[in-house]
Amino acid sequence: MTVDEIAPGTAPARRALSTLAEMAAAIVVAALVSAIGLFAFAQVQWPAFSSSNVTRALTTVGQVASIAVLGVSIWMLRVQRWPLVAKALSWGGLSAFVTVTLGMPLGATKLYLFGISVDQEFRTEYLTRLTDSAALRDMTYADVPPFYPAGWFWIGGRVANLTGMAGWEAYKPYAIASLAVASVVALVLWSKLIRGDWAVVVGLAVAAVTVAYASPEPYGATIAVLIPPVLILAWGGLHRPDSTGTGGWGAVIGTGLFLGVAATFYTLYLGLAAFAVTAMAVLAAVLAVRAGNTWRAAVPVVVRLGVCGAIAIVIALIVWAPYLLELRHGRPAGSGTAFHYLPEGGARLAFPMLHFSAIGGLCLIGTIWLAVRFGSSRRARALGCGVLAIYVWSLASMAFTALGSTLLSFRLEPILIGLLAAAGVFGFLEATRSAYDNIGSPAGFRYAVLAVGLAGAMSFAQDIPQHLEPEINTAYSDTDGNGVRADKRPPGGAAYYREIDDALSTQLQRPRADTVVLTADTSFLSYYPYFGFQALTSHYANPLADFDGRAAAIAEWSKLETPDQLIAAMDAAPWRAPDAILFRYGPDGYSLRLAEDVYPNDPNVRRYTVSFPEELFADPRFQVTEIGPFVLVVRT
Repeated sequence: MTVDEIAPGTAPARRALSTLAEMAAAIVVAALVSAIGLFAFAQVQWPAFSSSNVTRALTTVGQVASIAVLGVSIWMLRVQRWPLVAKALSWGGLSAFVTVTLGMPLGATKLYLFGISVDQEFRTEYLTRLTDSAALRDMTYADVPPFYPAGWFWIGGRVANLTGMAGWEAYKPYAIASLAVASVVALVLWSKLIRGDWAVVVGLAVAAVTVAYASPEPYGATIAVLIPPVLILAWGGLHRPDSTGTGGWGAVIGTGLFLGVAATFYTLYLGLAAFAVTAMAVLAAVLAVRAGNTWRAAVPVVVRLGVCGAIAIVIALIVWAPYLLELRHGRPAGSGTAFHYLPEGGARLAFPMLHFSAIGGLCLIGTIWLAVRFGSSRRARALGCGVLAIYVWSLASMAFTALGSTLLSFRLEPILIGLLAAAGVFGFLEATRSAYDNIGSPAGFRYAVLAVGLAGAMSFAQDIPQHLEPEINTAYSDTDGNGVRADKRPPGGAAYYREIDDALSTQLQRPRADTVVLTADTSFLSYYPYFGFQALTSHYANPLADFDGRAAAIAEWSKLETPDQLIAAMDAAPWRAPDAILFRYGPDGYSLRLAEDVYPNDPNVRRYTVSFPEELFADPRFQVTEIGPFVLVVRT
């Protein structure tokens, strides 16, 4: 079998079942390795990553050990000895690499990359919501179906609920374990598409790049690591030049399943993957028409693409159906500004192959290989279509700025680097094999190639924690749900959240999931599954929740003069009124620091303060409790 062939055989159904069985076994191995590793890390009182190099050193040791295990599996696959053991070693080594690379630097904190700051706040809030209940609910708003895909968060919520962990505390181990699992699933898929030993090498390369560049968004990273092999799988299903038309359906179904899962995990990556697959279908149709000299030759390609889409839609409806059904009522959808973000990275095209670094060199090799082999290699065509799709998407995103929005192309750079890294591995392996054959097969050549490859791999791998240093440091400086900062410095206001939760439970005597809290300290909702009256910013707000209308209502409430007016206004609002308000002290009374969208400016958010006079709550229908820097007002 050549590296450009999908594994042949006369029993597609058997091959599909075998692949699914291997994936299931790989998932079990990866989950066990990750769980054991994270448990072991948690048993030691490590120094903070931001103040010591101990965890950096141990991370490097763990990476070397993991790569050594992968090296043993590669040798066993090359000499064709104990194939089942070789596969198990490759799964265990790769999942251990992911676990130690992320888990060891975070070993002294209970928080994941970025802590509870910025985007990680609403992600943790979502996991906390779905830990409290398996029902599909919006991360913030009561009585609104979810807009952000719930797939990754729902699975994590069920895992947290099963293990008895709070959502915020389960976030870190679940994020790391899910990325480890996704990496070994990708490895299994690679092994069905190319030689087994090459599959381990390219699987490690793509996993390492994903950890380095995509891991702060763990639900996206689990999709990103699978995109390179899935594109090759999709090309094998769409382009069948030597087939009677009956082959390749396993690849078609597999691609549809992936697109469906992507739709339940991360909409942006679904959009890119679907765009790339469609582009490949167009190319496959053109090649089919050229070979058959009739437009009818394109029909099988269109049918296969349609099957992919149908499978994806059915799976996507698992999480999207409630939201789409709610749209029938014509409720306001003007608050969805998720695409209103244009950092510098979104205003330029990314060229990682021109960076002077280990990964830049690998991407350069990949770029050259794609250009040279695009016309003759199935892998090069598939990966090349993915790369071109990202550049077209990026240009479209920049063009969309003229229409007042973007397509968030800057978030696709991790996938671009992953595709080029995979291509770079193929280019390096093919070039060294060709050189070995052309220079007379010298005895020491293989060892020289091995030394260069290992040096490059370790150089990049040990720099991953340094690349993620800002995100790791934030995990140590943020205050966790226990009121502790892992860097041992005085905690922030979140240290009072438990007392606030106790006060709410005592005064309201109702479940958290039946309570709406208006607060600007929305990280409180990340730790406790109360519903919020207003989201952190409009970019994370459900379009059905009318973010702008709620903001205007809050501003109007602050201008009222009597408790009667305030209660009447709150009860007359078109949304469920807050049962409690969590304020901060301000110079003009009780204050809420809110946010508004100011795109196209960068930063795209403007903070402003709304102050309520204390007299508005001087009424028996309100119970006011001072807790640290907070003022909790509960409607009795």
